[in-house]
Amino acid sequence: MSSSTIVAGARPKKGEETAYKRASVAALPGGAFFEGRWQTADRILEVRDPEDGVLLGNICESSAQDVRRAVAYLHRHLQDDSWPLRERREALERAAGLLAGQSVRFAEIIAAESSKTITEAEREVRRSIETLRLSAAASSELTGETLAFEDSMAGANKIGWYNRKPVGIVAAITPFNDPLNLVAHKLGPALIGGNGVVLKPSGRTPLTGLAFIQLLLEAGVPAGRLAAIVSGPGVSEAIVTDPQVDLISFTGGPKTADRIAVAAGAKKILSELGGNNATIVCADAEPAKAAEAIVAGAFGVAGQNCLSVQRVYVHISLFDEVLERVITGTKALRVGAKFDRGTDVGPLITEAEARRVEEWVDEARNAGATVHVGGQRRKTFYLPTVLADVPSDCRVIREEVFGPVVSIMPFIQISDAIHAANDSEYGLQAGVFTESIGMALAIADKLQVGAVVINETSDVRIDSMPFGGFKKSGVGREGVKHAVREMTEPKSTIIKLAEPAARWQQLAGTSERNAS
Repeated sequence: MSSSTIVAGARPKKGEETAYKRASVAALPGGAFFEGRWQTADRILEVRDPEDGVLLGNICESSAQDVRRAVAYLHRHLQDDSWPLRERREALERAAGLLAGQSVRFAEIIAAESSKTITEAEREVRRSIETLRLSAAASSELTGETLAFEDSMAGANKIGWYNRKPVGIVAAITPFNDPLNLVAHKLGPALIGGNGVVLKPSGRTPLTGLAFIQLLLEAGVPAGRLAAIVSGPGVSEAIVTDPQVDLISFTGGPKTADRIAVAAGAKKILSELGGNNATIVCADAEPAKAAEAIVAGAFGVAGQNCLSVQRVYVHISLFDEVLERVITGTKALRVGAKFDRGTDVGPLITEAEARRVEEWVDEARNAGATVHVGGQRRKTFYLPTVLADVPSDCRVIREEVFGPVVSIMPFIQISDAIHAANDSEYGLQAGVFTESIGMALAIADKLQVGAVVINETSDVRIDSMPFGGFKKSGVGREGVKHAVREMTEPKSTIIKLAEPAARWQQLAGTSERNAS
């Protein structure tokens, strides 16, 4: 078995690096934000770099009572304080500009506390700027339309219209793997819709979310519309069960989503719950292009991406070539320090997660799978791993790996590949490689996923598209304007007019009086 090499890369000395990482987060004014101010008491929960354990900062240990105070404050301000749509749009536009000006700082925070390399972190900041701009532009989604009373038996002598109003308070619960853009995808639409938001960022990557709250305040978002609480006993349950929280927007795993749904009861819940994404490589595909895309899609962010390529089905005529090209491309990846610009793959978010991935790959190996490259762990790092001959009941096939592992299997009939791709509890996205548009559209029609990407893998998303999936991949859709619709409700205004005869009499009387 051959494998990639973990390299140290060119990086600052340990003491210099520690100061470098801490410099980006030093300006954070507190470890939580609610009741219109930064909270600094009980900042005892440590945030450490998963790569080397360097202490980056401390956040507050909050309580269920803190959550109740935060939500009550938001509710009161929603009732008492007007925030016109124009001002909401302008605040988000300013936030986009501020984020562009602070892009270096935000990229450094993301790279320090998460699994992302500095290059991946910079890409996330650029996307987040676009997400904010799209959120500001989504003000047009709130205009509504007139009601068709003239075309209804019940519509005589009535006119009316609807526009969209905020649902109220949105609870935004976000994961570690995109600590800025997934926060922007929840807060941007919620705020342009006129809602208040209580953010619960991942306890593994909270500093990015807190820095984003600080930026929104600087941009002019009223303090009465924002709260951020990270961690503490009973905090999660208090957020989802608070009766004044009107909508929960959650990104994470299906098991947590099930617990949220049970605890929250009759509330609107939007959930994006990941995927076990398949790519199909047809007999007429270009092997080199397919293999290059598979390597890129499987190992970005160390595979900790809901769109990551996990299962690949290759026509038997191309199987050996595609497999060999994927192995070669995987071996060329550099695994190492996140702040080294030569690094392609960084660590997993915790050593426990790296051990879990190791356990799943060992299970597949013991069941008969072939490990062509990778299959080794060092602390939080797991080498990019390519598997073949994997039994279909192994967890690397059945469940979401969320790590740098891809399994490649041959097929003969395209119907078998489609069946295998659909044989999952998830249905987020899929990729299809073929030179035939007819074949591409026929396969796309049969795949049970939220998006099919032709001549690319599943790892494609723009921030304006409706994003979500079928089955256990979630409920509802993100993507800015689609989230705005989910986070607002249509409100109709209906006016009953006087009867026609009475109106004519009124008009006639007015004319006679004017004439006299």
